[in-house]
Amino acid sequence: MMTIEIAKPEHLNNIMQVIDAARNSMRANGNLSQWINGYPSADVILNDINQNIGYICWNDTEIVGYFSFLKGDNPEPSYNIIDNGKWLNNEPYGVIHRLASNGKAKGVAKACFDYCFTQINNIRVDTNNNNLPMQNFFKKYGFTYCGIIYVADGSPRDAFQMVLK
Repeated sequence: MMTIEIAKPEHLNNIMQVIDAARNSMRANGNLSQWINGYPSADVILNDINQNIGYICWNDTEIVGYFSFLKGDNPEPSYNIIDNGKWLNNEPYGVIHRLASNGKAKGVAKACFDYCFTQINNIRVDTNNNNLPMQNFFKKYGFTYCGIIYVADGSPRDAFQMVLK
């Protein structure tokens, strides 16, 4: 059974192993441009943990996934401008970043999204346009493609949103 809990500093080494496995999976699936140059680093993950926005996914006794989750009126400033489309609404929303699985358990992404939707009914996400597994998951889960946003370094990301009624 998969469970979600807030990450703690002592989980860092396990989280970084999950991040490395996810990065390797991206490369194996042809995604060569996401999570490059050491991103997300241990410092980024520790910052998530220190802000209480880092979460781990447990499968019995093993950490098999990680994500960061923010929510509020404007938790992601890079979502303020969206090209070639529009957001479904302008209500407070949650955003999930750095979703990673080590590939040892099925259902990490579903567990993450199921948990986050218990916290807020409006979630926005983005991913690299060549991250087809994540895009396919978003569509299967029920997200709507909304347009293109640009992250801090100026690179484009496909943006999606889902609102539970």
